Amino acid sequence: MNDPQMTPAERRAALSLAAIFALRMLGLFMILPVFALYAEELPGVTPTLVGLAIGIYGLTQAALQIPFGMLSDRIGRKPVIIGGLLVFACGSVVAATAGDIHLIILGRAIQGAGAIAAAIMALAADLTREEHRVKAMGLIGVSIGMAFLAAMVLGPILGGLIGVPGIFWFTAVLALIGIGVVALVVPDPAHSSVHRDAEAVPALFKDVLRDPQLLRLDFGILVLHMSLTAAFVAMPTALRDAGLDVGHHWLVYLPVMVLAMGAMVPFIIIAEKRRRLKPVVIGAIALLGLTQLALALWHQYLWVIAVLLFLYFTAFNLLEASLPSLVAKFAPTQAKGTAMGVYSSSQFIGAFIGGVIGGWAFGTYHYAGLYTLTGLLILLWLAAAVSMARPQHLATHMLLVGELSEAERDAITARLLGMEGVAEAAINPEDGIAYLRVDSRTVDYAALDALALPEPT
Repeated sequence: MNDPQMTPAERRAALSLAAIFALRMLGLFMILPVFALYAEELPGVTPTLVGLAIGIYGLTQAALQIPFGMLSDRIGRKPVIIGGLLVFACGSVVAATAGDIHLIILGRAIQGAGAIAAAIMALAADLTREEHRVKAMGLIGVSIGMAFLAAMVLGPILGGLIGVPGIFWFTAVLALIGIGVVALVVPDPAHSSVHRDAEAVPALFKDVLRDPQLLRLDFGILVLHMSLTAAFVAMPTALRDAGLDVGHHWLVYLPVMVLAMGAMVPFIIIAEKRRRLKPVVIGAIALLGLTQLALALWHQYLWVIAVLLFLYFTAFNLLEASLPSLVAKFAPTQAKGTAMGVYSSSQFIGAFIGGVIGGWAFGTYHYAGLYTLTGLLILLWLAAAVSMARPQHLATHMLLVGELSEAERDAITARLLGMEGVAEAAINPEDGIAYLRVDSRTVDYAALDALALPEPT
């Protein structure tokens, strides 16, 4: 029977990997609230180049994260993670020492090339049992949210103390600390294997890329992060033009982010506990779009910006938490890792597109043009989301069944599908794991676990 508690080694693995993820994302996010103002003094700068510098990391991250995850299957997780952090540190140094916008763009591109997200997820899967993998992934997700909150506060403060070049140097130091955590704190896995619930599998890309529900979600996360990156091409200058000195921008970001995180909690409860996920998501998308259109009209007033940022980040945080849940609900049982890999790549592509079109729109049409454009793109996403199928509220459950003949697999699959609360069951012969979709309200987990082999020690 599955142990309901994580072991000390599993907790150590989950927390240390979450810390590594947070250190890297903190470094990427800290320039968002300050870079546009700093870049005004650089030679040859244009708004489009500012946007490219902010978003270019997303392009290299999207291109390399899945290949690096697959590379970690061959040469090991830790070498890929350490190598990626070294690349990230090198990009930070290039940006810190750059004297013009073009070298900063190069540095940011190198930062993104240190694409370790998929390798970290794979290592988390190596170091945790199937029944605790969702907890480990959840801790990593929480760490990203906390890193973003910290970056919104620390960016303006550090920008005032050490400048943007100093932030890039600080980012390089964070990457080196991350390497130390990998080497000294993260446990070594007893063995590494491909985990279909956590990693991309090339043979399953076709199924994932043809699924209309998953494509809606991929488009959604692309637009969500496009809007975020585009917003920060202009938001620092909007706050300054509204009368707030850059060193005090954190006085807006801190309460906005804290209150927004609290405000989303009731809606998460309604979405998951009361099984109203689709209407909650549609409402959040609509609110997100309306905040952008309102900013296009009323970006001159500081208190209006603060209120709209609160509403924006309430919707943003709610969607950031809900969309992965929808991916898990719609993805085929054995293709969850592949679906999440494509989804994550779409997120980073969105960051890149947001930087480019945000910079162009701001340079050409100023605030009104930028926020009108992002608002209309979000409303396009809303139209796609309205036609989304209503998700089944099923949980993923995995059982280690070991090596079986084809006849034995068919027999166990039929037995599983005959149990109350089991909606889907598929046994992968390569890893000897049964991937299930179950209704947690009615399924008998003890009866399911009775069919599993003991966990290897």
